[in-house]
Amino acid sequence: VMTTTIVHDTTEAVKLCPVHGLHLKPIAKMMVSVALPQLKQPGKSISNWEVMERLKAMVHPDQFSALRISRSTMEFIRFEGEVENKGMVKTFLAKLDGKSIKLSGFTDILKIRAAETKTDFPTRHDWDSFFRDVKDMNETLPGERPDTIHLEGLPCKWFTKKESSADRPSEDVLRAVFEGFGKIRNVDIPMLDPYREEMMDKNFHTFTFGGHLNFEAYVQYEEYAGFVKAMDALRGMKLMYKGEDGKALACNIKVTFDTTKHLSDASLKKRQLERQKLQELERQREEQKRREKLEEERRKEEERKQREQEEEERERKREEKQRKREQRNREREEKRTQKKAKKQQVEEQKKLHLKIAMEERKLLLTQRNLESIRLIAELLSRAKQPPQEDYCSGEPRRLSSFRGLQQ
Repeated sequence: VMTTTIVHDTTEAVKLCPVHGLHLKPIAKMMVSVALPQLKQPGKSISNWEVMERLKAMVHPDQFSALRISRSTMEFIRFEGEVENKGMVKTFLAKLDGKSIKLSGFTDILKIRAAETKTDFPTRHDWDSFFRDVKDMNETLPGERPDTIHLEGLPCKWFTKKESSADRPSEDVLRAVFEGFGKIRNVDIPMLDPYREEMMDKNFHTFTFGGHLNFEAYVQYEEYAGFVKAMDALRGMKLMYKGEDGKALACNIKVTFDTTKHLSDASLKKRQLERQKLQELERQREEQKRREKLEEERRKEEERKQREQEEEERERKREEKQRKREQRNREREEKRTQKKAKKQQVEEQKKLHLKIAMEERKLLLTQRNLESIRLIAELLSRAKQPPQEDYCSGEPRRLSSFRGLQQ
């Protein structure tokens, strides 16, 4: 894990690329080992935190910029400490090496040994012997000789373009930072290649302890002298970024020489072929996704149309059912109306017939009354006349006239 720390004193910093605010700062680390006494009483233990606080008190008023436990056993506690400047290491060693600590509750004293930590960095002998002894390397070909530096733990934000808003490193910035040591033939930032993780089965997106995204990179120089100059400059150094506000941050980075032919012509060609294959696979996947999407859209469209047809059919059936219901209601209503009208007509006919009968009866009665009146009038009229004899029959004439009236 590459930790990022705040730098308060930048006097020892060496310029790397001032345009991008990058510098190199010497690593100032030391190893402090505290020997532990044999614990005679069971259940009693020594606090690592208490020992650490005692060490900090011993170097006061100076302070460690970082102090952590690297190993803890029953015999010793080993601390890894870092100070602000390399020039302060001797001062810290003088305050700690050969000294002792007396802890409360313990009669034995704890002896301290302190020494400057040697940086684990490859030397010229390391890469010269490696490329000399490896059989599958051709020192006449780029990438198969000591010309490529492999860097890990570079903070992304420190290598972004100023006009860019994304925290993604730029190969142009990387090239500008390291071209001061010699002409660069090629650079590579694996995390910028969207197909690299699939090709190498490796995750390049890792986060540092300080929360900054970091990345790895390869820098290949055209000349051996540029490679050597860069390696010598990076030996025992950490990367420091100084912002426009004057605040500085430092980050430990891992620097090695490439042993994998990463930027050889054969590797570049191989990756290009793999990239083309992956691009073709991606194109096929995209085409397949497009077809599946079209098929899905077609299926959904058919389902939608089917639903619409079903809905229309249901609506048609509902309307047909409603129409039939209304038709039946109308027919029933018409039948009821016709029945009611027929009944009313029958009743009216009955009333009419009854009325006619009554009128006929009245007429008949009137006629009878009229005849009775006429008869009475005739009788009265005849009664006033003297009776006459019928010479033929010898009967009175009045009697025959009465009979004629009766007839």
